[in-house]
Amino acid sequence: MGGLQKKKYERGSATNYITRNKARKKLQLSLPDFRRLCILKGIYPHEPKHKKKVNKGSTAPRTFYLLKDIRFLLHEPIVGKFREYKVFVRKLKKAYAKIEWSDVERLKENKPTYKLDHIIRERFPTFIDALRDIDDALCMSFLFSTFARTGKCHVQTIQLCRRLTVEWMNYVITSRCLKKVFLSIKGIYYQAEVMGQLITWLVPYQFSHDHPTDVDYRVMATFTELYTTLLGFVNFRLYQSLNLLYPPKLDSKSESELKEQHEEDYAMNSESYLEKLSSLSATLARVVSSVEEEEAQLDQFPAEGEDMENMEAREKELKLEERVKKLFEGLKFFLNREVPRESLAFVIRCFGGEVSWDKSVCIGSTYEVSDEAITHQIVDRPSVDKQYINRFYIQPQWVYDCVNAKILLPVEDYFIGVTLPPHLSPFVEEKEGDYVPPEKLKIIAMQHGQKSGGHFSLVNEGEENEEDSDDEEEEEEEDVEEEDVEEEENLKKMEEQRSKGKSLQVKVTPGKLKVENPARLEQEEQAEDKRLAIMMMKKKEKYLYDKIMFGKKRKVREANKLAAKRKAYDDAEKAKKKVRK
Repeated sequence: MGGLQKKKYERGSATNYITRNKARKKLQLSLPDFRRLCILKGIYPHEPKHKKKVNKGSTAPRTFYLLKDIRFLLHEPIVGKFREYKVFVRKLKKAYAKIEWSDVERLKENKPTYKLDHIIRERFPTFIDALRDIDDALCMSFLFSTFARTGKCHVQTIQLCRRLTVEWMNYVITSRCLKKVFLSIKGIYYQAEVMGQLITWLVPYQFSHDHPTDVDYRVMATFTELYTTLLGFVNFRLYQSLNLLYPPKLDSKSESELKEQHEEDYAMNSESYLEKLSSLSATLARVVSSVEEEEAQLDQFPAEGEDMENMEAREKELKLEERVKKLFEGLKFFLNREVPRESLAFVIRCFGGEVSWDKSVCIGSTYEVSDEAITHQIVDRPSVDKQYINRFYIQPQWVYDCVNAKILLPVEDYFIGVTLPPHLSPFVEEKEGDYVPPEKLKIIAMQHGQKSGGHFSLVNEGEENEEDSDDEEEEEEEDVEEEDVEEEENLKKMEEQRSKGKSLQVKVTPGKLKVENPARLEQEEQAEDKRLAIMMMKKKEKYLYDKIMFGKKRKVREANKLAAKRKAYDDAEKAKKKVRK
């Protein structure tokens, strides 16, 4: 008797995957609904290791999903809501065709809806998990909040994204957790540290833009639907952590300062209230007022296995962070109408500064341009008609560069009409051997309280070492030459005495002890040990070592190339200035 016949493609990896069409038929969903469901649940296609086996010998291009993921989707409650919505659309079309307006109104009132709360709790079990994945949610929400109210996207989605992003910015201002800002071609990059997690997001510039035709807005809208739900959960939890009211409400003191007479009449979700909140100039109301709140400072003890020195270093870092958070404290800014108001107001208030603008630009201005307490007026035009003596007129880049440098930079480099210094990215961290721009060296010297052009150089260390070794070699060569000259003179004397017929008298003179440089001997020993170690390497290890050394040499070459480029640029600028003079 023979055993059961093993059939091809019915066991192993072939049974672990399922094609997209089969998965769709199994779930009884259309392709757009299947895509939406996969996006919301976080299920993506997989590339099988042996595609021909899974594809039953065929080489045709197919999209495969894991079978266990599709089985997981069978029990999803949203699938039922998708089916209900299809029935609703069919009935609505029928009512419209029969011109039964009462049925149309009744169907619209009973439109099936669903929530994504259970999916958020399922995909992000802890709050820290949600914070780690909040970057994409912020980027997408800020993008949708800038969209024009066209047919490409629902107006309600745009309004929701705008409300959530304003809430996020107000939280960052209140907690003062902003770390870095960078103005790029794509938009403005921000980085904040929230509960120990570094969160980076991109905000587009406030320019009108046309919707590209090659972008599928349905897919983007599905992602936005998930991200807005996630951002709502995160905002609620963050506001609770700072004892702030949610939805956010303006503080009564700031309301009186804004000179608004009927603030309480505004609904929390009205456009007027949102506009006032999005001005970012007023403080938020707390559940318990700050006067009643007692903040007890806890005693700090060293952790287990931590030295006192480490604890002192940590305390210094904390003090530095606290000082940076108060970077603009005591300064009053006034923004001209041509500068990016929202971005500047957000950054200035994150670091403790006061900011205002012209009332005609936006509501929420706290003081007029004629206020004598204004210390800085931010202007982005060649000249200003009326200037006040007791304030600085600077370009917007000064604010961002001060935040990245963590110190107040000299305002002379940012005056009106002055060529601005390069806006360096704070996200680039130079390592040893990398090229460091002179402007960065200057900022580092200012941070350390030293003059520019100090000892901090990451490019020329190797060159200095080479020069030192060359000097040592030259000194040794000079000593050898002196000894050779003395020997030649002695030989000449002996030859003269022999020619005169005098008896040769051999004199024994005490020899000079040649002092060896111990550091040089140690270097030679280390170099020899290294050479022998390289010789003893295996073939694979030698290949890896050669690759590492090649990478290091390439890095040095790139750094030297950038340094040469910068030198050529500086020389060209000097030549231009001479020609102008």
